[in-house]
Amino acid sequence: MLLDILEWYGAIAAVIAALVVASNISTRISGWAFVLFVTSSISLVAWGFMSEDAQGIGWQNVCLLLINLWGVYRYLIRGDDISDEANSSRSPETRKG
Repeated sequence: MLLDILEWYGAIAAVIAALVVASNISTRISGWAFVLFVTSSISLVAWGFMSEDAQGIGWQNVCLLLINLWGVYRYLIRGDDISDEANSSRSPETRKG
């Protein structure tokens, strides 16, 4: 029962977080999506190492956890306006607004 909850929470949370990040609503909302990614990764790390044949998923999510923590830091803790960085790296003809 616990393994099923960990597996399904991890999968559903990752899909929702990916949808939010892909929607690019705002920097802050994307940051909170990375928090959701972190909880998904923690759940799937636990599921991966508690299951008999899912250690690969466990190790994959250890790596994804580190990446997602970087996303939380970049979008929520550091507090830079990441959308301005992205716009400044584009050529003048492709910039919005």
